[in-house]
Amino acid sequence: MNIVQLPIEELTPYENNPRNNKNAIKYVANSIRDFGFKSPIILDTNKVIICGHTRYEAAKTLGYTHVPCIVASDLTESQVKAYRLADNKVAEMAKWDYDLLSFEIQDLSFDMEDFGFDVERLLTPADEKENERERTMDAYNLHDYDSGNVEGFYQMPIITRTYAKPSELIGFNYVKTNKKKEGQGVHFFIDDYQFERIWNDPDKYVDMLIPYECVLTPDFSLYTEMPMAMKIWNVYRSRLIGQILQQNGANVVPTLSWCERDTFAFCFDGIEPGGTVAVSTIGVKRSDDAYLMWSEGMDEAIRKLKPEHVIVYGGDIGYQFPCEVTYIQNAVTERMKKSGR
Repeated sequence: MNIVQLPIEELTPYENNPRNNKNAIKYVANSIRDFGFKSPIILDTNKVIICGHTRYEAAKTLGYTHVPCIVASDLTESQVKAYRLADNKVAEMAKWDYDLLSFEIQDLSFDMEDFGFDVERLLTPADEKENERERTMDAYNLHDYDSGNVEGFYQMPIITRTYAKPSELIGFNYVKTNKKKEGQGVHFFIDDYQFERIWNDPDKYVDMLIPYECVLTPDFSLYTEMPMAMKIWNVYRSRLIGQILQQNGANVVPTLSWCERDTFAFCFDGIEPGGTVAVSTIGVKRSDDAYLMWSEGMDEAIRKLKPEHVIVYGGDIGYQFPCEVTYIQNAVTERMKKSGR
């Protein structure tokens, strides 16, 4: 078959082309610009493109008026359809040998990023790539994740049931300066920024928390405005920190948190039924909607987890628990009351 130069305006893209190559057009255009139009476009007898849609679009962006073409007049209509699909598919089957690719690319004077290569990553030594992997593992505490000790579709780390009845709770933000530990539990019913550091470096706080009567798991926020993925992530983080602390000897009490009804599908996963759980009532009475959401979630928690004992931080709001309850007042509110504010 002969290669012929045809006016680009005479070519017709195939209307049912199943391959979307929009992201590749600029890279193919760069290749044509630097090296010339070396691969002809394949057409059927009606000048409809069989192979080369990306080259066609790239040539238009470069202002080409004529492009090299081959007219596949020897193919039947069925063969044309099959060839169009096969030409795209076989390209997916090829794999790079990245060691050889790195060797080939390192001395080139061309900017290979113009053609879609991630040069910086390709030229990063293997040991640095491994270090980067370790940094990622550390950042997400993946070394502490145990796929054999999780529950539910979202693989929430499991916290085994325990019993705890502290006489008071102190906020995590006071752990470093607090001297008394007997009878005390540690809570995370504070702003997230005050305890985000325990997620960033959980090992740093294990020894500080073990001596307490109990440690409630972090109460990472679940707001209705958050995307569901973030709500799942925050429940997961709370469970994993709890599991880490429990495996290191702390008496861990799961903190219950939920949002709208859709969160019931995952927000109680990873908590072994029975034992003690904790919940906050702070702000629940600010509106009827807030109370309804809280009470519906509490009903679901009771149904699924059947706790033996519930630690309620923030006071009695009139909910009838079917089990033992310990009410612990919000220390900040109490201090404000005593100061007359």
